[in-house]
Amino acid sequence: MNAPGQVPSVGTPSAQDVPLEATRLSDLRFSGIGDEAAPGLDRQLEAVRRLGWATVELRSVDGVAVADLDRAAFDRVVGTLADAGIGVSCVDSRIANWARSVSTPFQDDLAELDVLAERCAALGTRQVRIMSYPNAGLPEPEWEREALARIRRLTARAEAAGLLLLHENCAGWASSDPRRMLRMLEVADSPALRLLFDVGNGIAYGYQAFDLLADIAPWVRHVHVKDGTGDTSQQRYCLPGDGDCRVADSLRHLLEHGYRGTVSIEPHLNIRPHEGWADPSGDYVDAFVAYGRRLEHLVAEEVLRPLPDGSGTGPRKAVGW
Repeated sequence: MNAPGQVPSVGTPSAQDVPLEATRLSDLRFSGIGDEAAPGLDRQLEAVRRLGWATVELRSVDGVAVADLDRAAFDRVVGTLADAGIGVSCVDSRIANWARSVSTPFQDDLAELDVLAERCAALGTRQVRIMSYPNAGLPEPEWEREALARIRRLTARAEAAGLLLLHENCAGWASSDPRRMLRMLEVADSPALRLLFDVGNGIAYGYQAFDLLADIAPWVRHVHVKDGTGDTSQQRYCLPGDGDCRVADSLRHLLEHGYRGTVSIEPHLNIRPHEGWADPSGDYVDAFVAYGRRLEHLVAEEVLRPLPDGSGTGPRKAVGW
């Protein structure tokens, strides 16, 4: 039993020595949330293709969530991806997200997970983004109990289906507190639940995401990049490196602590689903490509290049899968 205020122990991931200074830009896996480039899959893949990336992160196609696509539409998605030779890095579900509070019917999330178990197999990915249930007026202890109970059931179901749930620091009980994130992992007690670290989510929720990494880095299996300025009342998103989110510092910290997973862009420049807002032009491929190229430049110049004082180099432990 952990003492009050103590960070729970959830085990140490397997590791191997990988020197950061030996990492090249071509060694990293980049991806992007496709509907931030365009609603339709063809244009989403065009954006990824122009960047020379091998995968896309799927959230919606033609405005429809992956789990809600009818069979014919989903089959077209699978065929289009195969024809393009582009894989899927992750599927962004609505499970436990900002639109589904801890008081919404749990069956909705179980049903979505069951659909995605089948669809992820067809898409060639096992990674599914989730959150951890915003509160809906429950007392804190009840919110904690219900949120953790749901996450544990979802994780067990995911493990049986061969999926990896990735909890994002966005909305929900474990959205911004590293102790809660580790507590959630401890309760789930399964390799089928790990963390998705979003570099820029702290702006809207009043915290600096970089500060989470000292506690959670070993359990991060996927990364979203957004950057911006502002506070909980108003956010202004920008190219990576131009805002206050410490993008380069975050990526350097993760790499130094063994992260070798995918780095996926979520620009929020032209579409923000949680606000119900999108640029009326409906096609943001050029902006998406510019964002991806800026990220590659930032990584090459400010993350992989040794710091003037020599820090940020040397062998580190690479988190195993």
